[in-house]
Amino acid sequence: MPYAQCLKDTEVRKYYFILVSLEKSIYNVRIKNTERNQRAMTTLYNSGLREECGVFGIYDLDGNDVSTTIYYGLEALQHRGQESCGIAVSDTQGPKGRVHSCKGLGLVNEVFKESKLQELKGNIGIGHVRYSTSGSTSIDNAQPLVLNYIKGSLALAHNGNLINAMELREQMEYGGAIFHTSIDSEIIAYCIARERVRSKTVEEAVLEASKKIKGAYGLGVMSPRKLVGVRDPYGLKPLCIGRRGNSFIITSESCAISSIGAQFIRDVEPGEIVTITKDGEIHSQFLPEKPQHAHCIFEYIYFARLDSCLDKVSVYESRIRAGAALAETYPVEADLVVGVPDSGLTAAKGYSEASGIPFGLAFHKNSYIGRTFIKPSQKERESSVKIKLSVLDSVVRGKRIVLVDDSIVRGTTIANIIKMMKNAGATEVHVRISSPPFLYPCYFGTDVPSNKQLIASSHSPQEICQLIGADSLGYMPIGELQKMVGDLPVCKACFNNQYPMDVPDHEIRNLLEI
Repeated sequence: MPYAQCLKDTEVRKYYFILVSLEKSIYNVRIKNTERNQRAMTTLYNSGLREECGVFGIYDLDGNDVSTTIYYGLEALQHRGQESCGIAVSDTQGPKGRVHSCKGLGLVNEVFKESKLQELKGNIGIGHVRYSTSGSTSIDNAQPLVLNYIKGSLALAHNGNLINAMELREQMEYGGAIFHTSIDSEIIAYCIARERVRSKTVEEAVLEASKKIKGAYGLGVMSPRKLVGVRDPYGLKPLCIGRRGNSFIITSESCAISSIGAQFIRDVEPGEIVTITKDGEIHSQFLPEKPQHAHCIFEYIYFARLDSCLDKVSVYESRIRAGAALAETYPVEADLVVGVPDSGLTAAKGYSEASGIPFGLAFHKNSYIGRTFIKPSQKERESSVKIKLSVLDSVVRGKRIVLVDDSIVRGTTIANIIKMMKNAGATEVHVRISSPPFLYPCYFGTDVPSNKQLIASSHSPQEICQLIGADSLGYMPIGELQKMVGDLPVCKACFNNQYPMDVPDHEIRNLLEI
């Protein structure tokens, strides 16, 4: 029986999908242990927090190629993800199904060379940098995702996490869908593509698909003739709009707009869908759901770049205010205030200004290491701090130090830093943390480990102080967090267990792994 005729038979088609899915499962089982072991080693080696992704989209109405601009935009967003990156472009005057794309594991400047960028011809495109908080580290999970279907093509880049991803995926698989990745972003792409078949416009399809997904998301969607940006109704993930000449930009942070010489226009509002078309206007519509906004507080504590402004709040100023709040809450007699590079430096400056204790630089950071090879032994993992940071002995010798950092997750990194400072001659090290203790997991795209791995879940601040070898320890009081962002409503769930929406009662980050 010919293949085409075979697929017309419902029963045969059903078993065909089962066989394909089984084949995929067998393949994934073969590689799963390797990927899982690699991810476990990464977790052990790197004790800090990570963000999932950064999104950058651009539409040049004059018809100029945009791949180089996307490259520089992604470089500005590199802090949001270092595992993989990708670019997808299309020509709005060309065939609707023709998308040129390139993805790879590694940093932006490792994956994209000049020759590769020259091959990516098109005046509309999206790019993505990724750190995996759900789904394994593999080239299959790199974004943007590109779908070719009856309406032409669709490319999608996603920052965030869905809490109903497994439910949606099971529904689609029962309908015959075959998934090629283990990320929730593919579910979003399929939702949009399915809705587009019965919708008049891509923005209508995006609207209908967005009604079905639950969680945190900042999306960049490229159709053959339009660029669409979507932000979740809570505002958990950032998204903003910029313009350079006759080009329009949709991206995760304003720093990516300024880095390419463009002008910031505005933030995408929570629950807003913005569409940029060939007429050069920004068309807007909103999701019907209008919950209380809950912007991620950790964008201001750590994730966002210092020169970004998110929802009209300067990241730099928010961290200065955090340091000042720490100085008011936990004063101490000391000779010098220093910050752990780079995330603790600004809060340290704020602590210094509020306390009157001089601010200094106590570390040299090796900027040429980049991604460090994952060491197999505990001893080698502990020595990684010394590879990246070295203490300036003459600065700390004989001094009482206030050491400021953004967070303590497992406690291993800060303990090694304190040990290094005391070995260099510091007489006292008083630790101040610009976030409250992590007590609960994040379901929305911040890679907060399980409770078992959080040092604060099983130890009091006094016990943590002893464990890390500090002379005193002060966490940001949860009641003081609001001072960082003024009246902006924020999500503090990883500190107080008060999630802005109903969340699962189990770990969800690896549920999509087969």
